Amino acid sequence: MRIIAAAVFGNALEWYDFTIYAFLAPIIGRQFFPKSTDTVALLATFAVFGIGFVARPLGGVLIGFVGDRAGRKPALLLTIMLMAVGTVAIGLLPGYASIGLAAPALLVLARAFQGFSAGGEWGSSASFLVEWAPAEKRGLIGSCHTGSIFIGQLVGTGVAASLTTLLGSASMESWGWRVPFLLGALIGPLGLLARRRIDETPVFLRISQSSASAASIAATRMPIRTMMFAFCFVAVQSVSIYVFLAYFPTFLQRNLGWTPSLSLWSTALATIATGIAVVGSGFLSDRIGRKPALLFSCSVFLLLSYPLVWLMLHVHSIFLGIAVQVILSANCGLFIGSMTTALVEMFPTRRRLTGLNTAYNLASMVFGGFAPFIATGLISLTGQAIAVTYYVILGALVSLPAVLMFRETAGQPLD
Repeated sequence: MRIIAAAVFGNALEWYDFTIYAFLAPIIGRQFFPKSTDTVALLATFAVFGIGFVARPLGGVLIGFVGDRAGRKPALLLTIMLMAVGTVAIGLLPGYASIGLAAPALLVLARAFQGFSAGGEWGSSASFLVEWAPAEKRGLIGSCHTGSIFIGQLVGTGVAASLTTLLGSASMESWGWRVPFLLGALIGPLGLLARRRIDETPVFLRISQSSASAASIAATRMPIRTMMFAFCFVAVQSVSIYVFLAYFPTFLQRNLGWTPSLSLWSTALATIATGIAVVGSGFLSDRIGRKPALLFSCSVFLLLSYPLVWLMLHVHSIFLGIAVQVILSANCGLFIGSMTTALVEMFPTRRRLTGLNTAYNLASMVFGGFAPFIATGLISLTGQAIAVTYYVILGALVSLPAVLMFRETAGQPLD
């Protein structure tokens, strides 16, 4: 439990910092791009959000290399400190009114720090947990890793919603938006304290203690085909999670006229549902395999995204709007809960972090990082709010063939 808690705690803190930016995007847009129209400012803000994802593959490769050579623990310590630097920097940045164009330039740099860190965090913490887990519980324990992401997102949503409710719009615009980022300063000391006390995984130690370990790692070819497969595998997750949780607070405000507070509380409920679905999916995957939940979830996005969002837009009911966001977000959790362990099991131990981080972060950059930007652009180009679902359906079409070709990994030994 100590090992799980350390990885989960640090991961939750990291993803609180990384996603709070998306929740406060409309306010950040007005602070750093004030001379633009609302749509242009929002596009610029989400473009900067995407910059973090551009930095993720680089962070994934470099931190993955550290994790495959020096161990999973050093990689986890490195990621948590880098995320703290980027997050606190955003909370301290002067706005455009104070320093002009330097403000958005520094915002890009801070987002790059966050992205570099997040690029190394996902695969490192997922591999750490799955490598420690007994074979019959790898799905459940792997889902705890992903579930911790939603804990971080839930805390971020709750903080943003609470501040918006308590402070009001004027104070949030003036200074309140900085508070969630400055709270991220806790990530450094708390995360380091939790992770310094953990031990290296037995799987990695077994390889590193071999007399030929360094040579064997260097000689092991990068699993390019597996990386390409994993890239497609991740697409629907990358799109759906950032559309239905990161972008939807903005979508609900602009297209349904919801208040910022209401849209954030709806997202908080959706995040809770997603976290529950993640752990439930991981638990079931240890009993029936990884593939059933993956296939079901992918099919739901392909067939039901459009009609459900259409109902949300045409039946003006707050209850229905919340229900649709909860259902689609939970369906994403169903996919992720089985996906996490399946991805770790695909890769050989000697190249696991480098291969997994590279494939996952490239997919996140291509499909997820600019998902809010693309969704906003599609709606602007078509003049139809339903266009947000087109990108989700595209993600499902990319992932479905990979899911169908996936060879079951549940219960198989880690090589």
